[in-house]
Amino acid sequence: MQNFQFYSPTKVYFGKDSVQHVGQAVRSFGGKHILLHYGSDRVLKNGLMDRVVASLNEQGLTHVMLGGVVPNPRVSLVEQGAALVKAEGIDFILAVGGGSVIDSAKGIAMAAVNDCAIWDIYARKAELKAALPTGNVLTLAAAGSETSNGTVLTNEENWAKVGFGHELLRPTFTIMDPEFQFTLPPYQTASGIVDIMVHTFERYFSHSGANELTDRLAEQVLKVTMRYGALCMEQPDNYEARSELLWAGSLSHNDLTGLGRPGDWAVHDLEHELSAKYDVTHGAGLAAIWASWARYVYKNDVMRFARYGVNVFGLPMDFINPENTALEAIRRTEAYFESIQMPTSITALVGRAISDEDKVDMARRASHGDTSTLGNFQVLNQQMMLDIYRMAD
Repeated sequence: MQNFQFYSPTKVYFGKDSVQHVGQAVRSFGGKHILLHYGSDRVLKNGLMDRVVASLNEQGLTHVMLGGVVPNPRVSLVEQGAALVKAEGIDFILAVGGGSVIDSAKGIAMAAVNDCAIWDIYARKAELKAALPTGNVLTLAAAGSETSNGTVLTNEENWAKVGFGHELLRPTFTIMDPEFQFTLPPYQTASGIVDIMVHTFERYFSHSGANELTDRLAEQVLKVTMRYGALCMEQPDNYEARSELLWAGSLSHNDLTGLGRPGDWAVHDLEHELSAKYDVTHGAGLAAIWASWARYVYKNDVMRFARYGVNVFGLPMDFINPENTALEAIRRTEAYFESIQMPTSITALVGRAISDEDKVDMARRASHGDTSTLGNFQVLNQQMMLDIYRMAD
């Protein structure tokens, strides 16, 4: 196990009616004048926002509201939010929604207090020096942004999608009520399931030697996610299933399942180019490309994929030819994605065949013109990235 530092300061309020704690939580972390940030009108129509506002009012806190977050959240709304924060003297950002809303809130928290363009921080051209505190009321088990240090934004000027992480971006608290998930469309639930799984994969498929406890944690997160994710698809108002999936989403991305080893993150970076170009849902994009990546790289450590197959799917180990076990594990994963109605090819994702020129362009952008690489399970150059995009077609 490699040396590591673990920091996960987010306070979790989990369970039914936990939203009643939101006002107290904001006040305890210094908030007085709040930006309520959200996406669609669903949180307005289903009464959730009313409950949030009531809790804030009980604590004597004031607020302004900014909606409009879309999947693959945009820089332009972050800039709008930062201007509003400055004009209103806001001291706390409260996200009410899923990962996109939380990512946008983190962007606003940075943009409002740093003397540079927000995209310069994401593009690593400027240093993050400060950020306003954030909290969130989570409405979707997926991104893990509710407890992570990460955020992803899309720049409409060049349609670049970039992730950024910093410990200043850890939310102060998260409100996690499984009942908020009951009315989610099946596609969003399924996309979230894939996101949770691939967050775990990005940490699990790594060349780090013995790391038994972290491996076991990751394997159990995967087993729970697949079992209860399928149950959520069949019974969307099953409280226990939603509870398990919701908690798995946070554990998959608060770094616990990757302690003591480097992550890979190639699949996420390859998908970012897909969703930047075609504006597709992130989890669905991950499903479309993961198996092609896995088949491209598995020979770098056949036993790693075989272990995954044995410990997660219960496959018998083929000791004569472990490659058979590894390939069956990849096939089972792909079949699971299909069982929850997720696409397993780019054509299925986008709804049409895409041109080879588009694949070349995505590989060029992902590699910054073949000047940088992705991943570490197998380090990918531009040509390798293009090979994976072509395999995923």
